[in-house]
Amino acid sequence: MNCIVQALTHTPLLRDFFLSDRHKCEMQSPSSCLVCEMSTLFQEFYSGHRSPHIPYRLLHLVWTHARHLAGYEQQDAHEFLIAALDVLHRHCKGDDNGKKANNPNHCNCIIDQIFTGGLQSDVTCQVCHGVSTTIDPFWDISLDLPGSSTPFWPLSPGSEGGTVNGESHVSGTTTLTDCLRRFTRPEHLGSSAKIKCSGCHSYQESTKQLTMKKLPIVACFHLKRFEHSAKLRRKITTYVSFPLELDMTPFMASSKESRMNGQYPQPTDSLNNDNKYSLFAVVNHQGTLESGHYTSFIRQHKDQWFKCDDAIITKATIKDVLDSEGYLLFYHKKFLEYE
Repeated sequence: MNCIVQALTHTPLLRDFFLSDRHKCEMQSPSSCLVCEMSTLFQEFYSGHRSPHIPYRLLHLVWTHARHLAGYEQQDAHEFLIAALDVLHRHCKGDDNGKKANNPNHCNCIIDQIFTGGLQSDVTCQVCHGVSTTIDPFWDISLDLPGSSTPFWPLSPGSEGGTVNGESHVSGTTTLTDCLRRFTRPEHLGSSAKIKCSGCHSYQESTKQLTMKKLPIVACFHLKRFEHSAKLRRKITTYVSFPLELDMTPFMASSKESRMNGQYPQPTDSLNNDNKYSLFAVVNHQGTLESGHYTSFIRQHKDQWFKCDDAIITKATIKDVLDSEGYLLFYHKKFLEYE
């Protein structure tokens, strides 16, 4: 929990929202409102007090409203993040049971303003080439890694050496860009997953491709390091290189045509500044699947990083950050850059 709290308290627009006291409680019982508790946490965090703050009440409220997390065993940081965002989203709307929160598309709360993006899914019939398009909201993108039981595409051109999208490429190294390319590549669904084509009026084989229709202000990438299946449970320790600055232009729905031709536009200093991001937090998992510990790297100011290990806060170098294993990567849009 501590590493997620560190990431959230250093999220620029979320920090500005709570420190300007803009939250107006909509809950019947403010004592059960996670947004009120988060507001208190931000005020305490930025009060200047040097003694460690232990957010017992925040943890209790998350457990109360996301009961699958309740308990004292080690919790998955990604699960906790999504559960916390979900409860915050519901409580922003004054909803205590989730009934009003089923469609984040129609919400304009601070959580959705910051974290919600739109994922476009295009399913193309292999017979008539008709395309069915849906757009779904997301709070994070979960990315497969080499070494998992899921087949992984070959490394991208340029990964023999050099720099692509701000990432250092060493022969045999997997990058965040590689993972995003795999995520947005067309996938043949096969004969066992035929869909009913509205053009053919019959079940046909198809291909599916995911792209970004709308980018969130804060993008969270979840590197799927924990594999659970009927045959095995294990942690994937593959090193993934990730950049300080990320250009998401190649993965936009608007770039789909060139991507289908196998061409990936290289990031440029073009007018696509709205698609560019800066890294501000990294959550790492140390240890094994059964026994481990979460730490985080947090950017306080530009190029000023700290390692957070529960109550122990130490200065960190950019090299420390980029050499870390990486489990959750938090980027904010570059227009929020600060000195």
